Amino acid sequence: MRPPMRIVNYRVGDLVEVCIKDEGFWGSYFEAKIVACLENGEYVVRYKNLLENDESGPLEETLLSKDLRPIPPSVQNPSAFQLNQKVDVFCNDGWWLGKITSKKVFRRNHYYIWVYFPTISIRRLCRCDQIRVHHELSGGDWITRS
Repeated sequence: MRPPMRIVNYRVGDLVEVCIKDEGFWGSYFEAKIVACLENGEYVVRYKNLLENDESGPLEETLLSKDLRPIPPSVQNPSAFQLNQKVDVFCNDGWWLGKITSKKVFRRNHYYIWVYFPTISIRRLCRCDQIRVHHELSGGDWITRS
């Protein structure tokens, strides 16, 4: 049985990741900063990499706490990555959940790993410096699951 989720009370200036639940984005997280805390338990976030539709500036959105999480530990250790390990890959302005499908290869002065993204059914060769160990927040603690 999973421990209950702890409600996190964020403050203005806190860095968070936003869980996107729209079709085609499930399993992705986008970096943002809390810019306002509303009285009804909602937060206004400003995305780090996503822009308004007219590209006039960073996208701002009002969200509930359940759609946010603190920034997870950034464990990047290419030599420790294992076959079938869950990882997050930074691409398309956010972190996407994937699974390693082959060992690392060296190309163009960088190490790469083949990663399969189950939510969008795509396999892609990803640079190791854009991959982090996947963590899930459970009961207020960061855990890793294979």
